[in-house]
Amino acid sequence: MSLLRASILVIDDDVDVLTAIRLLLKTEVQEVVTEKNPVNITSLITSRPFDVVLLDMNFKASVNTGNEGLYWLKQIKELKPETAVIMITAYGDIDLAVRSLKEGASDFIVKPWHNEKLLATISDTIREKSHKKSKVSKEVQDAKKSSSIIGKSDVMLEIFSKINKIAPTDANILILGENGTGKDLVAKAIHEKSLRSKQPFVRVDVGALTETLFESELFGHKKGAFTDAKEDRTGRFEAANGGTLFLDEIGNISLQQQSKLLTVLQNRQITRLGSNEQIPIDIRLICATNLPLNELANESLFRKDLIYRINTVEIIVPPLRKRKDDILLLTDYFTNIYSAKYFKTNILLSPSAMQKLVRYHFPGNVRELQYIIERVIIMCEGNVIEPDELIFSPIESSHSTDTPEITETKLSALEKSTILKVIDKNSGNISKAAKELGLTRTALYRRINKYEN
Repeated sequence: MSLLRASILVIDDDVDVLTAIRLLLKTEVQEVVTEKNPVNITSLITSRPFDVVLLDMNFKASVNTGNEGLYWLKQIKELKPETAVIMITAYGDIDLAVRSLKEGASDFIVKPWHNEKLLATISDTIREKSHKKSKVSKEVQDAKKSSSIIGKSDVMLEIFSKINKIAPTDANILILGENGTGKDLVAKAIHEKSLRSKQPFVRVDVGALTETLFESELFGHKKGAFTDAKEDRTGRFEAANGGTLFLDEIGNISLQQQSKLLTVLQNRQITRLGSNEQIPIDIRLICATNLPLNELANESLFRKDLIYRINTVEIIVPPLRKRKDDILLLTDYFTNIYSAKYFKTNILLSPSAMQKLVRYHFPGNVRELQYIIERVIIMCEGNVIEPDELIFSPIESSHSTDTPEITETKLSALEKSTILKVIDKNSGNISKAAKELGLTRTALYRRINKYEN
């Protein structure tokens, strides 16, 4: 994208700064929107796209800590991670500006600026953003071709890259991740990009198989092998011959089952129950489990020699709370699917509804988000979904709050959580937050600095 087609949002409480930037940019870009009050940032960036946001570090003349600017930077990156933000700072606050880069800012400019430098910074930021967007678009398109994996976050781009590298090989893959993260989609994507893509993809939930069904289901049986064996049955290994066998919930099988599985993988042949004939098998094996690898490596639960056999390469699928950049992308995806399914048109989420989703921690992961969106599409009466219409899954009752999980129990962690909630409640207004907490503004800033350093 060229500078002439760019849409720029400038946020600064100094009217002179807003005027100067607007006059400079009005002939250089397609659109310049200026805003004096940072409280309006949320509604502005969720109601329309901006290519670049110019954001002041400080919004009060008497305060020079930059914490308000950093707070609003985090809000922007949380709601619209793809938005490029350039911080505006005074010369004495360069350390804070550098810190803002770690928080997700694309660049910073120092007051007073040289017009050529400001234009060059905006131009470079747009160029870099366009390059990254092109890369993300390609990865997302590849993902959509691969069993509807949706994601543009850094962790998902790494997974897409790993899939592209390992898919053409016959390496055995172990996929790790919590329930509901989409491990089965990753397995299907690997198969679809592999040299075996024209051959069968066979999925088995081995964790649900009883000891008596395990061998029959995987290896097959001959008629009369046991009481209910009324005809010959082909096992899943044979069914997947030439293609890919996906064993889901591998961490739940018993040591005895593991031993039988290991023998087959070592010998690359199976024997049907009730038969002595050895049948060669040619499969690509993908396994998945919701157990962490260190827990799986407990030899009282799982054989290490089997782990090595199934785990040439591992892929860890992150929980949704660790890929927040993807929440709104997935929301759009599910909204389109269920709007079409239930014959509803032009369904949109309000900015505050989007904010509610982004701030929720999704213990049920993508599966829970899918449930939430399907439900709200069915129940909604208007075209705009408001926050109170989003009902989080009662199945996750132990986590049924839309506030982040507190994983630490130390007093300092509780204090930090309380401060962040009150600041958020007051839309970043430090004075109001300090008053509600019973602190002076200076004391609140000291605590913020303590937790952010």
